[in-house]
Amino acid sequence: MNTDALFSPFSYKNLQLKNRVVMAPMTRAQSDNGVPTQQIVDYYARRAASDVGLILSEGTVINRPGSKNMQNIPDFYGTEALQGWKNVIDAVHANGGKMGPQIWHVGDTRSSADYPLVDMEKASTMTLEDIQDTIAQFAASAKSAKDLGFDVLEIHGAHGYLIDQFFWEVTNTRTDEYGGKTLKERSKFAVDIVKAIRAAVGEDFTIIIRLSQWKQQDYKSRLASTPAEMEEWLLPLKEAGVDIFHCSQRRFWEPEFEGSDLNFAGWAKKITGQPTITVGSVGLEGDFMGAFAGQGTEKADLSELIRRLERGDFDLVAVGRALLQDPEWVKKVKEGNTDELLNFSAESLGVLY
Repeated sequence: MNTDALFSPFSYKNLQLKNRVVMAPMTRAQSDNGVPTQQIVDYYARRAASDVGLILSEGTVINRPGSKNMQNIPDFYGTEALQGWKNVIDAVHANGGKMGPQIWHVGDTRSSADYPLVDMEKASTMTLEDIQDTIAQFAASAKSAKDLGFDVLEIHGAHGYLIDQFFWEVTNTRTDEYGGKTLKERSKFAVDIVKAIRAAVGEDFTIIIRLSQWKQQDYKSRLASTPAEMEEWLLPLKEAGVDIFHCSQRRFWEPEFEGSDLNFAGWAKKITGQPTITVGSVGLEGDFMGAFAGQGTEKADLSELIRRLERGDFDLVAVGRALLQDPEWVKKVKEGNTDELLNFSAESLGVLY
């Protein structure tokens, strides 16, 4: 299998990558009271040293009440947490890597008694003052990312978290300017966040947004049922300042719409003309739901991924569980040692190594 396409360089604005492999964001919830530890530093530095083209951090939260639902999810604000992230990016750069934080607010997704001190913020009940402060805090964390020396940043707008709750008609029942019957209307919150971040970081700093059709609350949910609806969703985000669309699917090979084998990332690139990242069970047979049920999965062939990348469907490939299991995954693929790739064990979800 020829993997040259996966290991060609990628360049966009200020972002210069040595290959097309992205480490996908994966929540670890192992930062003590929100502050990244030396163990976190080592975890990311190890992937950088193993030739991952771009590392996207686990979700890191903004300075808002209820922005996280577990105490040890990392913060991206405050002196201690930001110093912890400075230690991370310095180590990543020292190992030849590039990295961006994923900036996040979980919204109303309480799933743990581990963080019981606040009411989770809901798209449908936030006041306009709440919304404006949330937008400002996204911009503040973005500015901190640039100031700390990160190479890029990602906005988490997927998987049923706060931004996605504004997109979704089920959770956004507002009757003011942040609600509406159409997806385009309900996208105003995300658009305003992107605009504020762009103003904070300038024109040359690369902004990624992660989006999904599915929600953790409903795996079969779809925001855009047609290409036209997807245009109404994505084009305003592009106009607001999004550079790269990170298109989350549970299985990257599944087509997005009937009549074409293009996946979500393929359609996003076709519609916007912007670079896209594909993700979803790359290198593995089973999707991530099995991992949360304690199930492992076997490694999978990369031929279909390479075929789509060579065809130009997307520009970058995010790898999650395979890189969690095996920090050397990229080097093994590049050197053709795919027989040495590891099957995924669910136990690796709880381990930092």
